[in-house]
Amino acid sequence: MVQILDGLRGAFKVSELRNKILFTLAMIFIFRLGTHVPVPGVDVAKFQALIGQGMLFGFFDVISGGAFKSFSVFAMSIVPYINASIIMQLLTVVIPHLEKLAKEGDEGRKKISQYTRYFTVILAFLQAVGMSAVMGRSGTLHNPGYPSYIVIIITLTAGTALLMWVGEQITEHGIGNGISLLIFAGIVSRLPSGISNLVMQLQAGTINVLSLLILVVIGALVVAAVVAVQEGQRRIPVQYAKRVVGRRVYGGQTTHLPLKVNQAGVIPVIFASSLLMFPAQIAQWFKGSAVADFFTQYFGWGTAPYTIAYALLIIGFTYFYTAVIMNPVDVADNIKKYGGFIPGIRPGRPTADYITRVMNKITLAGAVFLALIAILPNFVLLATRIPNIYFGGTALLIVVGVALDTMKQIESQLLMRSYQGFIK
Repeated sequence: MVQILDGLRGAFKVSELRNKILFTLAMIFIFRLGTHVPVPGVDVAKFQALIGQGMLFGFFDVISGGAFKSFSVFAMSIVPYINASIIMQLLTVVIPHLEKLAKEGDEGRKKISQYTRYFTVILAFLQAVGMSAVMGRSGTLHNPGYPSYIVIIITLTAGTALLMWVGEQITEHGIGNGISLLIFAGIVSRLPSGISNLVMQLQAGTINVLSLLILVVIGALVVAAVVAVQEGQRRIPVQYAKRVVGRRVYGGQTTHLPLKVNQAGVIPVIFASSLLMFPAQIAQWFKGSAVADFFTQYFGWGTAPYTIAYALLIIGFTYFYTAVIMNPVDVADNIKKYGGFIPGIRPGRPTADYITRVMNKITLAGAVFLALIAILPNFVLLATRIPNIYFGGTALLIVVGVALDTMKQIESQLLMRSYQGFIK
């Protein structure tokens, strides 16, 4: 702890780094300010009754920092941007034009970023249209009609576009990844109210001290496990042969190819959560019917079919997304192009096959870990009997991952200026 405080003091001694940190905090303040600005014409009490206390809606409310439940201008949070970015990454593999842009360096990436922004606005608009239609049908609007729909759609779309701009400004002028930090700020902002809720339940006698201690122990173990998996790597040794270019000799050194255990991060969880939202939405549209009863009984949060489907989807998406962002054939070709080889493995296709086998093994471990983290609240509820634990394993995965990434960036900035960092 002392070393961390010393590192932070060193960070504030550097004017450039201090300005980046202060700029990041200012942008986060704008985000938190917007979560308290309500959308006009919406009955918030009826909306909260509509979404109920479902864990899936609770997860999205945690990501948005409470903006979803209070239906503020940032109710959709940055989720449309995340979905647009994921879809653009998938399309980069499928569409040759986008694949060509991705290989053109900074200019190509700027063009893809521009397409992502446009796609984000389109997705936000479509999501806002769907939300306004459901709210109008369920009676959560003060004055249902086209004027109210137009105001809600424009407000929600503009809120997502503003958050996207704030996130990009943090990435460009602040410290850390802006989009990730906004999600981090939204999750952490719910922590005080969560602690206050636990204290109130403890005072009311609905939970006991033993349950609270079990919750704290589980939380500490999950944080340790997340750090271990996030930092876990399989290092494949790579030997580079010596090359003579003119009068200089290049290569001849031994290095390694790091393969992370969790290559996909939290993206598979977001994918699976978004996909499993449809049964809950269908149940809301057909409330009281046999269709709603079916989805509530078999695909309600906490049911066995829902939990199994959630875990299997996460494992499947983990393999899929890892295959998209990590192409063993390209890696093998790059190693061969620079005169490298894996000891005992022939260059070219055998190297690609070997990397694929290693990736499949470590991806299985990462996928199972993500699935266990995502369904952890079910087991925590059984062990502690504490309801409404929205700050579950997925939230901890995001918080720890973003915190580690941001600390590493600050660490690199300090080391460049000969300051001692705070990571050992």
